[in-house]
Amino acid sequence: MIAYVGSFFNREGIGQIAKQAMIGVFNTVVYFAVLNILISLSVPLFWRVTTSFAVATETSYLLNRRWTFRLKGGIGPWRETAVFFVVNGVAWVATLAIVFGADAAFGPLSRLGENLANLVAGCLLLLPKLALYRDLVFRGSLTSGSPSGPGPGDGAEPEPNGVPPHLPERPDGDAAG
Repeated sequence: MIAYVGSFFNREGIGQIAKQAMIGVFNTVVYFAVLNILISLSVPLFWRVTTSFAVATETSYLLNRRWTFRLKGGIGPWRETAVFFVVNGVAWVATLAIVFGADAAFGPLSRLGENLANLVAGCLLLLPKLALYRDLVFRGSLTSGSPSGPGPGDGAEPEPNGVPPHLPERPDGDAAG
């Protein structure tokens, strides 16, 4: 587990965290802009959260794929896209649970209360989503063997078993998949 956590703190990992943070700030602005427009239009809570989440998720996918993990086609775009949307589907459900939980616990939320509940959800989901993006969604970007990762235009090829080298080993000697 220590080796896994340590794998975030190398040159490539720190760069990805920095890019993820910048994309996260941008997506947060997008999310809250859409959310507050929908609040102003009196759209029901479920649809406000869902629409805002969908717009920010699509923006996140495009920016992470092209900039953070520097992928431009290559292996498994359908698998990658499907896994990305499954990860974000789980995050969407968690966001809804947090926002609806706050609404149930504190009564109908004011605009500020709804924004705070969404902010709490975003903060709680930030690191798990980064780890899942790196390890499940965009793992092809981590398998080039280059210490700094693939450069623009590199067709990062996975290892024969398709598992990135940063994932910990299982007791049987195989990399975890």
